[in-house]
Amino acid sequence: MEKINTIQFGVHYMLDGYGADVETLSDKTALRDLLDRLPKEVGMHPISEPVVVEVGPNNKKDPGGISGFVIVAESHISFHTFPGRGFVTIDAYTCNDSIPEKELTDRLTDYFKLKDSDVHVIKRGTKYPIQDIN
Repeated sequence: MEKINTIQFGVHYMLDGYGADVETLSDKTALRDLLDRLPKEVGMHPISEPVVVEVGPNNKKDPGGISGFVIVAESHISFHTFPGRGFVTIDAYTCNDSIPEKELTDRLTDYFKLKDSDVHVIKRGTKYPIQDIN
């Protein structure tokens, strides 16, 4: 069996923000603006318009909020806000080898006025073939 040479495909940045500003979490227009400018500010290239929608309560754990995403050439940025809980989850996924973790964290912490956060960055596709396998 021939060994397939591989590389890392991308990086997945995840931020869970606590104690966020309720007004910011609830402002569809401002959240759309965030998705419009954030990709360019961190070196990504939007290939779609941002989509931002209000989502009603789903279950006991999910009291509803606003969800949004933008597709970028590198992959996507998305968020889900929970104004009633002062909570936001944000994902930024890129097929690049790295992501500006500190810059993203600083921008998002300031934007949502977070009191605390958990940030996770994981490598994705760690066995991605460097060439077509067929």
